[in-house]
Amino acid sequence: MGVLEDKAHARLFYKYLSRVYDTINPFIWNDEMRNEALEWFGIDASDRVLDVGCGTGFATEGLLGYTDDVWGLDQSAHQLEKAYAKFGKRGRVKFHRGDAERLPFADDSFDAYWSSGSIEYWPDPVAALREARRVTKPGGPVLIVGPDYPNSTVFQRLADAIMLFYDEAEADRMFAEAGFETFEHRIQQRASGTPRAITTIARVPDDNNAVDPV
Repeated sequence: MGVLEDKAHARLFYKYLSRVYDTINPFIWNDEMRNEALEWFGIDASDRVLDVGCGTGFATEGLLGYTDDVWGLDQSAHQLEKAYAKFGKRGRVKFHRGDAERLPFADDSFDAYWSSGSIEYWPDPVAALREARRVTKPGGPVLIVGPDYPNSTVFQRLADAIMLFYDEAEADRMFAEAGFETFEHRIQQRASGTPRAITTIARVPDDNNAVDPV
């Protein structure tokens, strides 16, 4: 487990990164990549969407171009303060501070679930993906963006020491173990030589209540 997959370490990390996050983020996950993922997400104006690991609200802003019913959740108070400055603490977006592995929402609360740049900090990704499945209505989309596993052995060792990086085979395992039956992975990249993102679009099973979450 990487050092930033510890929740306390991740919160401390974002205490300082939140100050420059919006400056750094476009070099890794930019508008074009976000907008491409939003097209794959396929939501409409009537959908209630949960943005988990919403951070300063970069993806949230994109989601608001499709629906006004957006809920944001993050474990970092410092990241949320940046989001409040953009959208208001009690404005268009309904913000919550919370944990991806223990979402404070009832079953089938949302039509769709989005999480970009958060899974790499989850100590138990499968548990969090089960939570995504639980709070999303049957048939609804679940979109997860995380860091693709590097090809270089040196960078693999560095990545493993910091946080979760994973390839398509590992993504297959995590989503299947979490109870998803239909999903596909796509690789996104800002430019050649820059970090790659692995974006998974899954569907909550129509017979979701019949899927054993254990």
